Amino acid sequence: MSFFSNMFLGGVRTENDPTGMSGSNGNNNDNQNNSNNNDDEPVVAGKFYPRTLYKFNGHDDEKIFISILGRVYDCTQGRQFYGPSGPYANFAGRDASRGLATNSFEQDCLRDWDQPMDQLQDLNPDQVEQLNDWVSFFQNKYPCIGELVPEPGVNI
Repeated sequence: MSFFSNMFLGGVRTENDPTGMSGSNGNNNDNQNNSNNNDDEPVVAGKFYPRTLYKFNGHDDEKIFISILGRVYDCTQGRQFYGPSGPYANFAGRDASRGLATNSFEQDCLRDWDQPMDQLQDLNPDQVEQLNDWVSFFQNKYPCIGELVPEPGVNI
């Protein structure tokens, strides 16, 4: 399936690919926005579900996308920080808001792609301020390529 089909129609979920973005429809031109084919390929801005964001974790796809407060940033150029073996690698392909706000790298501060999205309602004022500082950092350093939205029937 093409990237657009997966983004807007949900793609086909397979047992080994929780993102539902693997496989082919028999079309040899089907790149799935895969950077292994062309690292300079532009990223299409749009809406991401946690399921589709998860693919862009530096392992399953060379691109690294991170969400903060509902905005998705292309952090591929920061691979040394967010890619495999980087200090912030657990945030790749996920919503990093709570982890950045609480300065925690623990897995329990992250939601899996099939859980309800974190509303962050229990953050204290210092944590909100720290999160806003991170948002400013990401806005100045990485391109915002879309927004993270809940997938109907999955993250609500």
